[in-house]
Amino acid sequence: MPNLLFSLFPNQYFIDLCLYQYGYERCKPLSSFGPYIRNHYLFHYVISGSGTLVAMDQNGIDQTYHIRSGQGFMIFPNQNTSYYADSEHPWEYAWIEFDGARVEEILMNCNISIKKPIYYSSDKTISEKLKNSLLELASCENTISHFGKIGLLYTCIDYLIRSSKNRRAFFGEHISDTYVKEAVHFINKNFHNDISVEDIANFCNISRGYLCKILKKHTGQSPQQLLMNYRMSKAAQLLEITDLSIGDIGKTVGYENQLHFSRAFKTIYGISPLQWRKKMKNIES
Repeated sequence: MPNLLFSLFPNQYFIDLCLYQYGYERCKPLSSFGPYIRNHYLFHYVISGSGTLVAMDQNGIDQTYHIRSGQGFMIFPNQNTSYYADSEHPWEYAWIEFDGARVEEILMNCNISIKKPIYYSSDKTISEKLKNSLLELASCENTISHFGKIGLLYTCIDYLIRSSKNRRAFFGEHISDTYVKEAVHFINKNFHNDISVEDIANFCNISRGYLCKILKKHTGQSPQQLLMNYRMSKAAQLLEITDLSIGDIGKTVGYENQLHFSRAFKTIYGISPLQWRKKMKNIES
């Protein structure tokens, strides 16, 4: 296999899970990437060797993680990160960059978060399948369709969940896990409507206070933050892949007032919706 494979996924009309780019690299000693801020989720699986990840946590403080073969790491949207290969045993890894409506569910199943971004395998057989699927995706650029690549993405995610050492079995653990899953599902299905925290709590048949407590514990976010982040991630996708007006996109994600939508978007992404669209167009060109 060549030392480096890198591909962009051109078709972004997949909502539950969308692939953005993928690849493989056998790094040189101390080769590095970053500091950089991603727009989507980026997972690396370390095939051999080792390296270091420096990632900003939820409090804006840089945390350092030393990662070796058989492990992996998740980078989150809007998180400032850098990573570099070991000087004596540089790492070799494969990666996928992805996003979509089901990502929160996936991360909760893996028990991977911005607080705990490192993947540890509990099943070598399944993690070997994860590695092989990532390598198959990295090397399939002109051999399969967009649907085949999305299929490989789902396969990789399935192996990631099944082999994760910290995997959560929602229906075998505490009932709060089920409530969190129901809340995320309700947001996924109703983000475009004028919904409130009370609506989410009522759907789960729990109090607003308990909903806030368990969401903060499991996701690190309040219900309001979770809803806003989801709405803005959908808006970012629509700004990138459609020609809808800013106002129409705001209405699509639940904001009747364009000014309120633009303020919310800037709160999450740091730039206005129009600036985001121009930025994405420049990247594509």
